[in-house]
Amino acid sequence: MPPHPAAAALRSPLTKITTWNVNSVRIRETHVADFLAREQPDLLLLQEIKCEEHQFPALAFSNLGYSSVIVGQKSYNGVAILHKAPVHVTHRKLPGMTEADSHSRYIEINFGDLIVGNLYLPNGNSNGDEGYAYKLEWMENLRKHAQAMLDADKNFILAGDYNVCPTDADFAPGAISKTDALVRPQTRAAFNALIWLGLTEAVRALHPAEKLYTFWDYQAGAWDRNSGLRIDHALLSPRVAEQLSAVTIHKAEREKTQPSDHVPVSVELAN
Repeated sequence: MPPHPAAAALRSPLTKITTWNVNSVRIRETHVADFLAREQPDLLLLQEIKCEEHQFPALAFSNLGYSSVIVGQKSYNGVAILHKAPVHVTHRKLPGMTEADSHSRYIEINFGDLIVGNLYLPNGNSNGDEGYAYKLEWMENLRKHAQAMLDADKNFILAGDYNVCPTDADFAPGAISKTDALVRPQTRAAFNALIWLGLTEAVRALHPAEKLYTFWDYQAGAWDRNSGLRIDHALLSPRVAEQLSAVTIHKAEREKTQPSDHVPVSVELAN
């Protein structure tokens, strides 16, 4: 049987897409530039850039051959995508969220025939019940958006800081309270609802049982004790999942001076 035409459109040279919560891009500018020069991802999805668009260090990355698309916010949140090839921005806010939602947490592009959504999902531990309800609302709108793209037969990847530990294997013993918003049953059910649409979680597709983390808190010696969480994920639509060839968690970034508390996660799609 010949390949589906949309799948054939993905059969290009190896594509590397990296997601990274940098926890302030202006503080980590050198780390990001070093990573770009060394790893050469096709797309670098940044979260928690903590700056407005005019403050983003785009020139430093332009000197390395990367253009930037940015949805910024003063002091908090913010997402950006660094890219080599041309892209087209399709959404600067998660579809379904109201205009009153002032948080900068989502940007989506067309990258050739691939839709790439870069997300910074709410933590859910702030502002009591209202803050947690916002997290669940956000996840439900993400599910609806993913369903709409599947219904339209689109190829896509939704990657970023999900602020979800999907299972108990995704955090070190004692690293997080059982009542934390990242592990509550409702949170995990909302994440599973995305998976049950038919999406593939890239890390667990290739590394189903390994003890892997992407975040280590700055407090209580979490890094030295390897007391981490796995909360940065990439979810792939079915035909994109067929092209998945490798996933890399760049743990060494956490060893650097003044690092982010998250490390990059790269997904490679083969032809």
